[in-house]
Parts: sequence; structure tokens; C-alpha cells
Amino acid sequence: MKETGRSGCPINLTLEILGDRWSLIVLRDMMFGNRRHYRELLAKSDEGIASNILADRLKRLLDNGLISRRDDASHKQKGIYSLTEMGISLVPVFAAMADWGRRFLPVTPEMSIRAEILAEGGPPLWSKFMDELRFLHLDAPQPTQSVLDELTAAYREAVERKRVVEAEPEVM
Repeated sequence: MKETGRSGCPINLTLEILGDRWSLIVLRDMMFGNRRHYRELLAKSDEGIASNILADRLKRLLDNGLISRRDDASHKQKGIYSLTEMGISLVPVFAAMADWGRRFLPVTPEMSIRAEILAEGGPPLWSKFMDELRFLHLDAPQPTQSVLDELTAAYREAVERKRVVEAEPEVM
């Protein structure tokens, strides 16, 4: 990691790596969406990240050790991005940020369901999720519980509930 020209304050140093608009979103999409290729990260971005910004953030996250990149055996020009242990260790930070946002900001039910589950599960669930991320990204042993599957299923159910409600005719 590079040394900074600013203070050695841990909050400052963290913000120098993660304090821009997009870095946490890229990590979130890798973590909760299991998006591992550049095209997936670009095309499936709910926030509409621009290609040049995505390329820059991936380089920054690589340079700072939060993700790694290896060649994709199926295609010479493709790379597979993986979270490193440093990136995986951000799960509690994401859980705390999501819970704070869920409690104080005008979130939608479908976008906040994962935050609710992580808050209810607390550190034991976060630990299981980190074990699963280690399996998916670092070739660790496969855990018995798939937290990612549970979070994804809850999200899909919330999206379906929203679709059904929006499709229902209004009663006057």
C-alpha cells in the first residue's frame, strides 16, 4: 500500500481508499451481487457507473489490496476480480452502514431487506457470510450455509412483492 501525504489517522487513511462515490458500490456489487467480471459490474450497476469510472475504481481497489484480478481461462481478454481478505473484512462495515441507512434514510423495502437480515443476524451471520466470501473469492472450504443465497432470495421476494403491489389496480 502507498503511504499518504496526509495524516496517519485511521479514519483519514480509510477514507483515502474508500471515501469516493464509487469504491464502496463496486465492493458492494462484488460482495452481495457476486459480480466478478468487468462487464457484470458495469451492466448490472443499479447506480449506472460509467465505464471509465469503473476501470479507475477497479485499479484503485487492486492497488490498495482490496481486490485481486486473475485471467479468465475461458477468454483471454477477460479478468475475474475477487475480494481479498482485506476486502472481505469490510462485511461488518457494510452491515453497519446499511443498518444505519435503513434506520435513518428513505430506503426502499427491496433495497434494504439484506441490511435488515444482516442487522438481525449480527456478528454471527456476518462471520458466516465472510466464510462464504472466502469460499467464493479465496478458494477456502465451502461452508454449509449460503448466506448469499438467503440474502438474494429475500431480495428477489421483496422485488416480487413490489411488482405485485404495483400491478394491483387502485381501489377507490
